[in-house]
Amino acid sequence: MRVYKFGGASVKDAEGVKNVAEVLKTTGYANTLVVISAMGKTTNAMELVIKNYFENKEELQSSIHEVIKFHNEILLDLFDNEQHEVFKSVKALFDELKTFFKTNKSPDYNYVYDQTIGFGELVSTTIVSHYLNQIGLNNQWLDVREFIKTDNYYRRANINWEQTQDIISSNFDTTQLNITQGFLGSDANNFTTTLGREGSDYTAAIFAYCLNALDVTIWKDVPGVLNADPRYFENAQLLNQISYREAIELAFYGASVIHPKTLQPLQQKEIPLHVKSFLNPKASGTCVSKGKTLEPEIPCFIVKKNLILISLSSLDFSYIVEENISEIFSLLHLYKMKVDLIQNSAISFSVCIDNLYDNRDKLIQHLKAKFNVTLHDNVSLYTIRHYNDSAIKELEKEKTVLLKQLTQETVQIVTK
Repeated sequence: MRVYKFGGASVKDAEGVKNVAEVLKTTGYANTLVVISAMGKTTNAMELVIKNYFENKEELQSSIHEVIKFHNEILLDLFDNEQHEVFKSVKALFDELKTFFKTNKSPDYNYVYDQTIGFGELVSTTIVSHYLNQIGLNNQWLDVREFIKTDNYYRRANINWEQTQDIISSNFDTTQLNITQGFLGSDANNFTTTLGREGSDYTAAIFAYCLNALDVTIWKDVPGVLNADPRYFENAQLLNQISYREAIELAFYGASVIHPKTLQPLQQKEIPLHVKSFLNPKASGTCVSKGKTLEPEIPCFIVKKNLILISLSSLDFSYIVEENISEIFSLLHLYKMKVDLIQNSAISFSVCIDNLYDNRDKLIQHLKAKFNVTLHDNVSLYTIRHYNDSAIKELEKEKTVLLKQLTQETVQIVTK
């Protein structure tokens, strides 16, 4: 069994869907599971829909209509006959979305988010599945929520591995081409859950683990894993080989090409992960597996933007000790802050965080009761793996450095 994952960029329009078919024809599609994300920027568009539901009801229907219009244009480009059943299937999904907004009674943003955001994946896979069947690539469409079971930690659900393994082992037909959604799961009450943004890679890894797959291939619009994001760094180079350990390090620090949780189940069963270009499917791309740490051995640059840097000191200039640090982390956990960097001295403690759940103000108010608080919003965190002096010097050029931390293989720099 092989597992493929195609992201939103690969199915952003009708030509993209046709190209997915060409990739499958080129590489073969027997005994293959294809995990597909929402089309193009649909997830962003759906987040606007959810925002309008809570904050601007007057714009709700028009924002839903924009999502429907986008997909209808792709449908009309792919299917000549508007009587094709795919039009009914897609309409039924959007009707279900509208019904949810009319009948929902829950004020919980995270719950509403998870019940609605995944319609992008449900629609995209429905369109791709019907198109592949139409051109002779017979496949079975699967609802991933029936296979991946999680807890109810909405927007960042945790996998129930035992239950998921049992379901996939008992109900998955490995003899054919299967199409399913990334990013989604369901809890014990069958409410939809999500695995975190960019969680489709993780979906592919979960299935690969449970199916003992031969390998996983993530199809991207880049040649493979690069040593830097070309949007922010010039002269990015292709990494041919990365060890699991190194890839986990890169993902932990925020390398966007691989989801942080993706590598752990693959490493456990030593399932290779390939990152390849859907524009050039015959190229070798990058392989993540056991073996050489990095090939070639060059500095790797990662940047995370729009973070918050908080520096704390005790009100009476006493030491920041274990009790204080424990309390700080309890608050970070309470307000669901993702910690990207910590640094402490005798009388200060600094933490760089990602405000995923928009709880910044509550956290700061709580911290000010016990500490002096210095706050920097919208900072950037740069990480260099396998750094050298010239790499650091080039990175710091024309930036205000707020915090810097070096270990043997990694340097992290917070800038404004």
